Amino acid sequence: MHKFLEHYVLGTGCVDLTRIGQEARPMADKIIEIGLAPVEEYYASEVTLHYPGLYAGQTDLICSHNGMETVVDFKQSNRPKREEWIEDYYMQIAAYAMAHDYVYGSKIKQGVIMVCTPDLYYQEFKTEGLALRQWKHKFLKRLDMYHELQFDEKEKTKPMKAEDFTNDR
Repeated sequence: MHKFLEHYVLGTGCVDLTRIGQEARPMADKIIEIGLAPVEEYYASEVTLHYPGLYAGQTDLICSHNGMETVVDFKQSNRPKREEWIEDYYMQIAAYAMAHDYVYGSKIKQGVIMVCTPDLYYQEFKTEGLALRQWKHKFLKRLDMYHELQFDEKEKTKPMKAEDFTNDR
């Protein structure tokens, strides 16, 4: 599905006659029909992003969506999603927005998660303004927790010194 969407955005077209391609094409078409309809301009597709020294990743699309600079993430799912199930997706969007703003000097205003199921059920989840800012904070807290865990693991695996083996009790 991602491949079809990337080629659509790039204007290059794509054909995939495999079983997986035949299942993915209608899902991509549904996202194009509904999700990409409000996109006025595409800036970049399959963008590798990083926040120097902290994290890196790749987002599906940077665009102008309903007049706002937007990070878009495409998701395929076997069943519809509930909003409470996609907190990780929101944090991922927030991380991409921060990285893009830092590296490119942009001002990403919203994140849009576009989900489609094999039975062509389309869902869209958006975050903007204060909510997007809160997701950025949640992501940074999680990143901090990850780095703390990494530090703790390194501390546990520090090589022992000779004096650690002496038994002076």
